[in-house]
Amino acid sequence: MDQEPQKYRMICTLTFGDIYGQIIVWLIVIFISLATSLALWSSTRQIYALATVGLILVLSLPFLLFAFVTTLLNHIEFTPLEANVTSPKLRTAGGNPTQKPVSA
Repeated sequence: MDQEPQKYRMICTLTFGDIYGQIIVWLIVIFISLATSLALWSSTRQIYALATVGLILVLSLPFLLFAFVTTLLNHIEFTPLEANVTSPKLRTAGGNPTQKPVSA
């Protein structure tokens, strides 16, 4: 009963390349909806054009959010820390060999 709980380090390995395709697909959806609204735009059907853009955006946003969140959750890793490393300074000094440093 005197044992400490295991400590873990959370590492996010998500890169821009992981979501790049999702962004491109959603931009295509936006441009198609704008093209549809321009095709419907006339003096008598303006409300249909605006409704089409709104409907496409409202229906595509949940799918985009689901894709982003699941991609993010798939790139989060929890690695156990060694029992002899307790100080926060010592933990960051060693670093993780799979983790790349941030560059500006």
